[in-house]
Amino acid sequence: MSVNELAAVEAEIRGRGVEWEIDPTLDRIALLMDILADPQRAYPIVHIAGTNGKSSTARMVEALLRARELRTGRYTSPEFASLRERICVDGKPISAEQFVEVFRDIQPYVEMVDAKGVRLSFFEVLTAMAFAAFADAPVDVAVVETGMGGTWDATNVADGLVAVVTPVSLDHTEYLGPDVETIAGEKAGIIKPGATVVLGQQQLSAAQVLMHKAAEAGSVVAREGIEFGVLGAELAVGGQLIHLKGLKGVYDEIYLPLYGAHQAANAACALAAVEALTGGDDPLDVELVRQAFAGVTSPGRLEVVRGGPTVLVDAAHNPAGMEATLAAVHESFDFTRLIAVVAVMADKDVTTLLELLEPMTAEIVVTRNSSPRSMEADELAALAEGIFGADRVHKTARIDDAIDLGIGLVDEAGEFSGAGLLITGSVVTAGDARVLLKAGGADGR
Repeated sequence: MSVNELAAVEAEIRGRGVEWEIDPTLDRIALLMDILADPQRAYPIVHIAGTNGKSSTARMVEALLRARELRTGRYTSPEFASLRERICVDGKPISAEQFVEVFRDIQPYVEMVDAKGVRLSFFEVLTAMAFAAFADAPVDVAVVETGMGGTWDATNVADGLVAVVTPVSLDHTEYLGPDVETIAGEKAGIIKPGATVVLGQQQLSAAQVLMHKAAEAGSVVAREGIEFGVLGAELAVGGQLIHLKGLKGVYDEIYLPLYGAHQAANAACALAAVEALTGGDDPLDVELVRQAFAGVTSPGRLEVVRGGPTVLVDAAHNPAGMEATLAAVHESFDFTRLIAVVAVMADKDVTTLLELLEPMTAEIVVTRNSSPRSMEADELAALAEGIFGADRVHKTARIDDAIDLGIGLVDEAGEFSGAGLLITGSVVTAGDARVLLKAGGADGR
């Protein structure tokens, strides 16, 4: 198979348009699944929704399942470089040949659904491909992350045996609703009758909505901070040493090679989800838990991509995510001076993101990323100057130039100054930076 063939298939899928341009409904994807003989029902599913932390939690759930010698499928979004990254089997993106083959296999049925009215969207087609690839593998368990929301998300044609809802906050308000309660109601759509529901730490208003939905569904609920949670965490080289209370026991001295209290909380949610999935009353083998978490990666999530000077890449793109990132930088890195390179999507709460960055950031380099949705550098610079002051803001039109400038500003401080660089603002920004700085592969290894 040629590189051109993969590129052509990716272009064909992307050309279908994003899901929020189409009226929300599960009718199209449900019809396609029916024609394909419902591959999403061929294996148990851990279904994950929430505003932040979904992908990291999915990777941790997968790691725990693989440590138990189960074959896993993982469906997450978005990707950094290739659409293949979204569909993983046994912890690795499916090959280019498999990706093209799965698309060609389902393409005639996609066209059958298209012919009935509105064409299937980009995300609907990818979701169908993931479910089909997992059934074909076959996998023992699939870990499936929603794309956006829950109730009307294409992944919601599946019924998760375990539904995980990571912390809910404001994001995608133009599509999911204007307040946390409404957004929580949309995320709660993944809670199905009889499922076990694992709830990350929630604002009270979101927790009430989620608990009400779980009660309606007759679900068993496990809440972070009550039934399970983080008992303690200590800094360690390259990450942290965490102590977790699970649903079935206590798991001490777990090394997690990720930074921040939010990642420890994600680990607690992942552990509870796998405990719930396995059934019975016995705790998981603590050595297997240690082995699983020690090998976890989460590309683009406060990832150290270079040392001397330290360069961090983070995909924070909403206020809650940026707060968690900056708290992790503060607690995990001893920077005396922090430079930020920032590119954001124009439809985000850009002012709040900049206001959160300002107290911790000495200077900021603003630019645009490779997405057509990216805010132009001139507009971002104008906003930043109103918050940072013009003397602390630098502007370039290209992200590669912005990274070079950021590294140069760090170098100016001197080798032993304790200065560092944070590249952030969007998943696309993180992906662009990882490619330019030649960070780890798509699977983070």
